[in-house]
Amino acid sequence: MTDNNKNLYELGELSDYKVAADYSDVRGWDVIDNQNRNIGKVEHLLVSKKAERVVYLDVEVDKNVIEDGYNTFQLPAIDGVHGFVNKDGDDHLIIPIGMVQLDEDKKKVHSNQIDYTTFAKARRYNKVDVIEPDYELILLRHYVGDTTIDSIKFDDEFYKRKEFENSLPVKNK
Repeated sequence: MTDNNKNLYELGELSDYKVAADYSDVRGWDVIDNQNRNIGKVEHLLVSKKAERVVYLDVEVDKNVIEDGYNTFQLPAIDGVHGFVNKDGDDHLIIPIGMVQLDEDKKKVHSNQIDYTTFAKARRYNKVDVIEPDYELILLRHYVGDTTIDSIKFDDEFYKRKEFENSLPVKNK
């Protein structure tokens, strides 16, 4: 995918965008699941230029989550066919901004809708990779547990879903 066709941008890539003054910049904050377990740290805010706002948190996943993710696939073959969905170096994942709440006092991001096991089984990506729309769709289906979310709906309406509400707005400098 070329830069011209790129869908998501790290906020730092866009010199004419910044987090609006009345919102917290959550980069560097810990991400906590619905059971109060650490998932990782927010490394980047991902902006959709089309939607003109932050739509995802890019999270560097904690090593324990990665190890637990490998362990979930260590079941005997008799229990079903299991394959690794992540490669070495795949240590990032994205979380739709509407699926988190901010604890500004403690500088933590809480994902009360997603549990630790769901994060451990999630498909991750390598931070040098461009995030493809297919990856967004796969992960959204995984987080909400709905495989019927259709790729045909991946258009201007995609980021209007409830999972993207309460976004961190960005504004031009």
